Amino acid sequence: MRRIDPELQARLDSGATTMCRCWRVRRRDGAEFGFTDHDGDVAFDATTFKASTGMDARAIQSTTGLAVDNSQAVGALSDAGVNEEDVRSGRFDRAKVEHWLVDWSRPDLRVLMFVGHFGEIRRADGAFEIELRGLTEALNAAVGRTLKRSCDRRLGDEKCRFDLDAPGFASEAEVIAATSGVRIEAAGLNGFAPGWFAAGSLTWLTGANAGELASVKVDSPGNAGRRIDLWQAPGAQVGAGDRFRIFAGCDKQAGTCGGKFNNFLNFRGFPDIPGDDWVAAYPKNGEVHDGSSRRLR
Repeated sequence: MRRIDPELQARLDSGATTMCRCWRVRRRDGAEFGFTDHDGDVAFDATTFKASTGMDARAIQSTTGLAVDNSQAVGALSDAGVNEEDVRSGRFDRAKVEHWLVDWSRPDLRVLMFVGHFGEIRRADGAFEIELRGLTEALNAAVGRTLKRSCDRRLGDEKCRFDLDAPGFASEAEVIAATSGVRIEAAGLNGFAPGWFAAGSLTWLTGANAGELASVKVDSPGNAGRRIDLWQAPGAQVGAGDRFRIFAGCDKQAGTCGGKFNNFLNFRGFPDIPGDDWVAAYPKNGEVHDGSSRRLR
């Protein structure tokens, strides 16, 4: 149950016109921002809520059950607040957000209306629209494993246990040219077979994207070096001379796990699980029907 200060409640009941909304946003890297729809800055709890961002929010949908409380916020992209480069690079992904109703003439009179995190962020024509997701969203997450032929782990995680820095599975390279937002030509990778880094990842070491991660879609021979296609364009422009460290890719199939990485003991899929055709299967002459392992036949 939401508790409201009696003095604030009295002002709300009287139709006071000194009410505004404030949003505190805390990114996962620790950076904190404050926004308000008031025409002047509002400050409380060591945070200044800026009025120059054009921030606004739609009504909060709140329930008493397990449905997800949600809302949306819109505003202008600006260097002082939510800017396009930070959105593109994912710095605001799942940022924590608090939504307050505040009497701007008495900021101590306020009530917390919503706590959650950023969901999908859309941007266009110098503006952004952010989906705000409530705390109960976590209760909708699937729990448990799905039985399937492919592996359900990420290469190098605590269950996979493969060392991504093992010799022959990672390398530093340098950009020769950036031919598009998602395609680069790189030098220093000719010692690896084409496709070795497909479905892998890379970390930018230098340049405007230093420290950022990216997922590799395609790894193939290029005109002057190795052509690397990314799934998503980096947040900032990639330039010739930018360096990155790239890691081998895994398609999560049993053959790749055993043949490429020699890591089949840690494979987390079920390669011999029957497919949909098994439901309609029937015995045939010449087939083995002794209940033995399909893999050891």
